[in-house]
Amino acid sequence: MKYLITGAAGLLGANFSRYLLSKGHKVVGIDDLSGGYSEFVPVEAVFYRADLTHAVSTEQIFSKERPDCVFHFAAYAAEGLSPFVRNYNYNNNVIASANVINSCVNNDVKKVVFTSSMAVYGTGKPPFVEDQSPLPEDPYGIAKYAIEMDLKLAHEMFGLKYSIVRPHNVVGLYQNIWDRYRNVIGIWIRQAIAGEPLTIYGDGTQLRAFSDIRFYMEPFEKLIDNHDGEVFNIGADKYHTIKEAADIVVSVAKEFGINATKIHLEQRSEVHAAYCDHAKAQALLGFQDNTDLRETVKSMFEWAIKQPQRPTKTMKYEIEKNIYSFWKSEL
Repeated sequence: MKYLITGAAGLLGANFSRYLLSKGHKVVGIDDLSGGYSEFVPVEAVFYRADLTHAVSTEQIFSKERPDCVFHFAAYAAEGLSPFVRNYNYNNNVIASANVINSCVNNDVKKVVFTSSMAVYGTGKPPFVEDQSPLPEDPYGIAKYAIEMDLKLAHEMFGLKYSIVRPHNVVGLYQNIWDRYRNVIGIWIRQAIAGEPLTIYGDGTQLRAFSDIRFYMEPFEKLIDNHDGEVFNIGADKYHTIKEAADIVVSVAKEFGINATKIHLEQRSEVHAAYCDHAKAQALLGFQDNTDLRETVKSMFEWAIKQPQRPTKTMKYEIEKNIYSFWKSEL
């Protein structure tokens, strides 16, 4: 089988590419490297550095490679930032996805597996379940839910098979820890290594569940031939306060001779408690999350310390009004 993976240089893509290759499959990766690094793409994969917002180049890759199945991981996942970069958010998350769907239909792709987000649930009462009505509260969540609906229409009109995964707070090796707006565990690890305080927005009582990418591989694989049209939450059942998670990073940092500190910044607009129910994935996909957050953070530290120094990514804001003080210093 030949699989095309968008976002091949990101956390999900880099890990799942390796998993598929280990099973003897062919992998084609696409990434524009705006949020990932070419070094994270396995050398055995055929790799295209391409921007999915460009419909022509996307179609050219699909028509040349003719993949059997597509895993669409590419996205810019920054909920808190998305209200200030609306155009960038919708281009990278909606327009790019529309181009992928078009190319899947045009080139007779058997199935596409799309990673949506827990952000589609908004402030619904946790734990979130797949059949509750989505009510996203930020442009990122809106973008993800728009593509979920578009996939349903593409199936009804053109027979394109699909499955949707709503992961949340995924952590692990090959994560972009140099993006200051997303992936909080990665941000803290970078800050600790750089001798900077770990930033916490508000009082740190927000609740999140962090899951290790290693436990996503087999459930993703099972979606290739099964559960068309279904939506699955995948992630950890155990949740932590943000303060507790930061304390774990501080504790692990000490094992590497790093005396990390914490700093509380102004509260930002975000859902206070966000975690999911995973009974459906456990029953139908055999999903078992065995994340030990401390051990995952430790393995990430071991990996991160060996990485070359990379600049921290900043964004050009489209809206400056009401932007948080901790981002104003970049203006």
